[in-house]
Amino acid sequence: MGTIHQVSPDRSPHPPDGTSPRPKRYRPGWGDLLGTLAVFSTVAPVGLWLLNHGLPLPLGMKSTVGMLGLLSSLIATQLMLLLVVLLARIPWVERAWGHDRLARQHRWIGFASFWFMMAHLVAQTLERVSRDWSAAWQRTYELYVVEPWMLAATVGTVLIIGVMVTSMRWARRRLRFEGWHLLHLYTYLGLILILPHMLVTGPEFHAQWARAYLWTEYVLAAACILVFRLGLPLYRTLYHRLRVEEVSTEAPGVVSITLTGRRLDRLHARSGQFFIWRFMDGPGWTRGHPYALSAAPQHDRLRISVRESGDGSARAATLRPGTRALIEGPYGTMTARRRRWPKMLLLSAGIGITPLRALLEDTRYGPGEATLIYRFSSEDDRLFTTELEELVTRRGVDLVLLPGGRGPDGSWLPADFGAQPDEIPVLRHAVSDLTCRDVYVCGPPPWASAVHATLRRAGVREEDIHTEVFAW
Repeated sequence: MGTIHQVSPDRSPHPPDGTSPRPKRYRPGWGDLLGTLAVFSTVAPVGLWLLNHGLPLPLGMKSTVGMLGLLSSLIATQLMLLLVVLLARIPWVERAWGHDRLARQHRWIGFASFWFMMAHLVAQTLERVSRDWSAAWQRTYELYVVEPWMLAATVGTVLIIGVMVTSMRWARRRLRFEGWHLLHLYTYLGLILILPHMLVTGPEFHAQWARAYLWTEYVLAAACILVFRLGLPLYRTLYHRLRVEEVSTEAPGVVSITLTGRRLDRLHARSGQFFIWRFMDGPGWTRGHPYALSAAPQHDRLRISVRESGDGSARAATLRPGTRALIEGPYGTMTARRRRWPKMLLLSAGIGITPLRALLEDTRYGPGEATLIYRFSSEDDRLFTTELEELVTRRGVDLVLLPGGRGPDGSWLPADFGAQPDEIPVLRHAVSDLTCRDVYVCGPPPWASAVHATLRRAGVREEDIHTEVFAW
């Protein structure tokens, strides 16, 4: 049997007896191979460029600027193709890297491709107008409008620049998810419009094998989108036939939705993962929302829990039994597959308890080998009270409760702990063998970041911290 503790500034739970088991040894996997292929796809255009031009240093400034402009365009295009593949939601890519990590890499690669594209535009414009500064506007117009396929390339570039601008934080805060997602679809159109001018005017692709290489990349990227973003979700939706069975209230503004379906074991979903859900309940059903499983998946049932935070999530409480669900997924790597140690520490806040509650249900561990630190604002916000107490009794989970209002900025502890709380002792009071456990973290992004920083200061290795941020 486990224990339940409610932590306050002057009362901490007694630490359990710790052990120092050895972690599992690292083994190379799909992630290493995929990372190598991604690096190669970015380096390849540099090789093409060198084969055609060699090093530009002995040449004049105009030639050097022009050729560097060509190189930057090649790198920008390769990075954009890599972006498409990264978030094509290819199952083995998702399993190897995780949706959260892929989303972060997508953002950085996106901005890198943007700046390489800007460098290409500046360099090519300078190289062209430097031939005759008195006719600068005419030469610029000829470059971007008159020359073969350049008008299409100009339109495609404008579309991609627009997508990049709307991806900046200040722009995303002002956009609804649906609008932001629709704008991002223009990336595909932009890449299609850019391709012809590269084949016609790019000297790097005059050779037959080089043209075949570029076409292969474009075709593979398009196939990934058609198969994994459209085909696979459609197939799974039609085959598994998920429908709402029951909607129950967990707390004010929070509901759990139980769905039934056909042969759900073939989804190979795991506790800790999430799906993109669309419920066919009327206008607006096309808007997808990421919700994590809040109970261990069964062969005929799945359960998610949703907190009201916008139009889409508010509709969840009004779903009727029999409503059909369209799914994408499962996604995420915050599962038991990532474990390296026999023991676990799980930290959650708010609705972040949902995937961790599922993990505690069907993950392998012995009594006293799993500790859950659960952060919530008030008793009204506390979720799964009965279910967590049952896990304490049946599975021997140690449950540490952290109730209270929001703490100071940068702290994941409640306000009762003071303006500058000492966070590491709270963790060590909960588990004495902190550095010999897998640590799962799920909650609002600022809270999860604060927990991550504390864990690293306490000596927990990066590879032992497992987290997923379900945010766009």
